[in-house]
Amino acid sequence: MRLVRDGSMLPEKGYTRHATITGRQLTGLVDARTAVDEFRRGATVVFQGLHRSFPPLVELIGELELELGHPCQANAYLTPPGTQGFAVHADTHDVFVLQTAGTKQWELHPIDGDAEAPLLEPGHVMYLPTGTPHAARAQDTVSLHITIGINQLTWRGLVERALASLASEVPADHLPAGYLDDPHVLAHQLGRHLSDVADRLRGIDPDVEVQREVRRFLTSRPPRLEGALVDVLALDAIDDDTVLRRRPGHACVLVDREDRLEVLLGDRTLDVPARLRPALELVRGSDELRPRDLPLDGQSRLVLARRLVREGLLTVRPGS
Repeated sequence: MRLVRDGSMLPEKGYTRHATITGRQLTGLVDARTAVDEFRRGATVVFQGLHRSFPPLVELIGELELELGHPCQANAYLTPPGTQGFAVHADTHDVFVLQTAGTKQWELHPIDGDAEAPLLEPGHVMYLPTGTPHAARAQDTVSLHITIGINQLTWRGLVERALASLASEVPADHLPAGYLDDPHVLAHQLGRHLSDVADRLRGIDPDVEVQREVRRFLTSRPPRLEGALVDVLALDAIDDDTVLRRRPGHACVLVDREDRLEVLLGDRTLDVPARLRPALELVRGSDELRPRDLPLDGQSRLVLARRLVREGLLTVRPGS
């Protein structure tokens, strides 16, 4: 969390403390009393990274990332009545503002158009494109709003990643001594390397690069494993009639690898026999299922069901 008042970030050392737990020094622990006093004095409390800790936002962000193909994040802002946390500023990513409690008067300065001053009430949602200057002030009551940030992947980034493999093939030899006095020698050799890169560039397959990009995205998402400890304890009890639920926001993309199948799960991959594709296709298309629904023999379907629970794609429905 952070504390912000009248456009300034409060120093963290003013509302955090140290502690020793089992002999280990911990820093940055929030001093609750000090934080509450700062809130009473008009500081906005910023709860950061709620897409990692608050279950409803964990699920929303996971599903949104799969829908958009862009990394997303969520913060919440609790502002005392009549106060303003941040001065006018612009974000480097798209933002959706979700007003959940109280009202907040916004000050917007669109790049093209006149200034605007929308008043957001509970249930209102506002979209701020990247770079839109804005500020907001709570009205007569405490205000709480959530921001969903969309950290867009760009064409430039995709091209740079596609070219990175070509650059890695250029020799890592040192530049020759004396090139400052005779740069033409360096220019000649650089021209040869660039020509080699250009030749290899023509051989790049866009489909292969896009598949690599998809795989990169679908193996680098943060783990979302609410209830995983309970699931692990229930593994041995899973039988044909256990109700299993697809964990919201988890990818399940199947990639054929000759006689094997790669399963992209968001934060990791599975390598399984290709014969499991029909069963995994069923899992992909189901919100809930029982192991007996899988088109496999009795032993194989239980093994697969338990594996998918262990890996976090499926979760055991409570009470099943």
